[in-house]
Amino acid sequence: MARQKDVGAKEIVHRRAQATGELRVRTSTLRALRAGAVEKGDPIAAAEIAGLQAMKRTSELIPHCHSVPMTASRVEVTASSRGVRVVAEAEAVDRTGVEMEALVGATVALLTVWDMVKYLEKDARGLYPSTSLGPVRVTRKEKRAVVRA
Repeated sequence: MARQKDVGAKEIVHRRAQATGELRVRTSTLRALRAGAVEKGDPIAAAEIAGLQAMKRTSELIPHCHSVPMTASRVEVTASSRGVRVVAEAEAVDRTGVEMEALVGATVALLTVWDMVKYLEKDARGLYPSTSLGPVRVTRKEKRAVVRA
């Protein structure tokens, strides 16, 4: 039997989680990204929007996740020395955490970049020997009591 955890008795608190991750790409792909020369458009802008959208749909993607009404979210995608780095943050005032939302946002953002640059990454056999995603991990988690006036 599958079921969600009962969180009804948990206290409503302010929760925040941050997830980070990286997509490693070829140096030539990174140059194209920085020069604005990716055929599908700007991978960074697209990835940030995709990450935000994904966070809102986490409970649709992960069966045991509760639907969490987020009070804030943020996705920042930047070019790094080895590829693309993402920082995704989710916040809510609820009975359950937002780690999964942050992880899903970070992962979808990186997958969006991969999708947009994959033509630059493929080898002669159509594989991606220089491309890797990860690690994507929770790098911060906070919860604090809600102070009501």
